[in-house]
Amino acid sequence: MGTVTLGVSIAVPEPYGSLLQDCRTGFGDTAAHGIPTHVTLLPPTQVDADARPAIEEHLASVATSGRAFPMRLSGTDTFRPLSPVVFVQVVEGGSACGWLQERVRDADGPLGARELTFPYHPHVTVAHGIDEEAMDRAYEELADFEASWTVTGFALYEQGEDGVWRLQRHFLFADQRPRTPLPQQGHEHAPAAPAPLPPTVSSLDTPPVAGLTGSPAVEVPGPPLAAPPLGPGTPPAAGALRRG
Repeated sequence: MGTVTLGVSIAVPEPYGSLLQDCRTGFGDTAAHGIPTHVTLLPPTQVDADARPAIEEHLASVATSGRAFPMRLSGTDTFRPLSPVVFVQVVEGGSACGWLQERVRDADGPLGARELTFPYHPHVTVAHGIDEEAMDRAYEELADFEASWTVTGFALYEQGEDGVWRLQRHFLFADQRPRTPLPQQGHEHAPAAPAPLPPTVSSLDTPPVAGLTGSPAVEVPGPPLAAPPLGPGTPPAAGALRRG
């Protein structure tokens, strides 16, 4: 089935990703338009095409063991003269990136044969393989660059014949995946029905009170109640006040 070129990385989110990609293009790095802004976990690696399912299964397992972490970029640095690269520094989240890239290239996994040319150093490339004057400009113009976000996973990319890297699959960390709702409990675990409330006293149980708005006139069987005699201090009835 032939071979494919794969890479694994953490994407730099918008608006930072496009901003740095545009800067890289502006410095004269003509390959930048086909390289999404990223922090590398696995550099370009050629593998058999039929190994893809095993590689994706392995990466899914790595993601399951990972947890979201904060990432912060700040300022620039360079690998010159060892390598013609200017980059934005990873000042927070670097140890988590190191942990992830070790597991991506685990010796027992399908990518275990991939050896690194240089010791792993997380970074975001902003200039690569261009003339020294342009490299100096990249170093100076992005010296004050700052960005921060929460890393929730990583991604698998494939390089096409046109040199463009395209996203193939995103792997979320375990704590970022949707939780499966608990199933409904059976009847044997259903809560007991609430005790019935005492009957409500209604107008049918109580004689109507004169003068209360909305009280229905309900006839109550039995002899009429005698009016109490007026005693000292007892106010006159409402009718007496009107007559006076």
